[in-house]
Order: sequence, then structure tokens, then C-alpha cells
Amino acid sequence: MDSTTRHTCLRLEIEGEEGKGKTVIFVKGTWFASHFNLSITDGFNAWTCNASESEISERADQWDQPVTEYIEAAERYLGYQQPGSVYQFVDAGNGNRRLSWTFVKEGVKLEGRWRCQASSDSKKTTAEILDFLMDANIRLSEEVVSKTQSFKRLKTEAEKCLAQSEKFKDEKAEFESAVYAKFVGVLNSKKAKLRELRDQLSKLKTGGKLPQEEDESTDRTEMYDEESDDAESKEQTVKKDLPSASKNTTTMMSKGQKRKTRI
Repeated sequence: MDSTTRHTCLRLEIEGEEGKGKTVIFVKGTWFASHFNLSITDGFNAWTCNASESEISERADQWDQPVTEYIEAAERYLGYQQPGSVYQFVDAGNGNRRLSWTFVKEGVKLEGRWRCQASSDSKKTTAEILDFLMDANIRLSEEVVSKTQSFKRLKTEAEKCLAQSEKFKDEKAEFESAVYAKFVGVLNSKKAKLRELRDQLSKLKTGGKLPQEEDESTDRTEMYDEESDDAESKEQTVKKDLPSASKNTTTMMSKGQKRKTRI
């Protein structure tokens, strides 16, 4: 069977004819891409409607709709009861019936209808509808059981996760308390050390120069002495060089006088 084939079964309560009260009918639909089949039963009698492609194409043209859109609309109203829609299943003569429903299009109330012929084997048609309903009920029951079991498993897992989360929260709180206590201890120790150093600094300021300042003055004196030694060594070097320089000057002057005398 085509994978696009769909099946529906609608339970309808309709007004009975001639004051007979409400009547319950079941409408089973088999929906294809371009046509559909209907099977209807009230529990005693059954009817069928095989809407051909040509008939659906003609109806779709009357409503200015594509075939697929017309079939989707028919499935929506005959597969699931729509609020506000008036359904009827009236006598059409010779044991046949006419199934109709109302809908609103562009603000205008319209009516869709299909003629249903009496089934050649009402028991068989009714049995097929009942089999479909039983199979659907079994599938739904199995799905409910599966969903229930899945829900229980998820609930158990959720409870485990919740318990584990509570455990982690307690462990986190204990860890944070321990770390905070250690941090406070270290912080208090640092504060005490800072107070001690501050007291020592105050005592040194009131008692005299700081050891660090004395070291700096000593360093400065040594640097000054080193500079003095360098200056003295330079002065001695200059003095040593002075006699040789004077000798050179005297020699140059005597040579100049001799040159003048010769001239």
C-alpha cells in the first residue's frame, strides 16, 4: 500500500429523522493522493462511498480548488469532527444515504456532500470498521503502556538526579564553608602580621633613624670618597705631565729665535 495512504475513523452523533433522537454512526475514511473511500455504519446497516479521481476533480473545479486541497479539506471534516460544522446523514432513496457537512469559505457558509450507497454486505463492512477500531484501540493501549513505562523510568531517573543534586549542593556548601574558614584564618594571620610590622615601624620612627636610612648615608659617603680619589688621581696625572709640556715649549721657543738670527 502507498506510504501516503492515511486512515481515519470518525464517531458522529447526528440528529435522527422524524424525531427519532440522535443517531451514532462511524465513518471510516481511506485517503489517497487523488481520491478517497468511505465506509459508514450505524451498527446494523452499512454504506460505502468510493470517490473517484474524476468525481473529485469535478468537485474541486466547482470550488475553485486544487484536488489535493479539496481532499485535505474533506479529510479534515470527515476524519475529525469540526466544531461549528453541521453534519447530516439523510435518506437519499433506494436504501442510499447522503452524508453532508457545512463549512465556511471566505465568509460564506457552504455545504459539502457525498452520496453513499448501501453496502452489498453490511455485516462485512461493519466488521471491517470494528476491526479497524479494535486495532487502533490496541495500538493506543500499547502506546499508553509504553508511554507510562517511559514516564515511570523518567520519573525514577529524575528522582535520582534530584537526590544527587541535593548531595552535590550539600557537598558544595561544606566545601565552601571549609574554604571560607581557611581563608578567614589566613586573612586574620596576615592582618596580625601587618599590625606587628606597623608597630615595629612606629617604634623605629620614634626611636631614631631607620637602619635603611643609615645604610643609604654610608653608601653615599663611600660614593663621595670614591669620587674624591678619582679627582686626586687625575690631578696628580696632570702635574706629572706639566714638566714635559714646559720643556717642549722652551725647546720650541729657542728654535724659533735661532731661525730669526740666521735671517
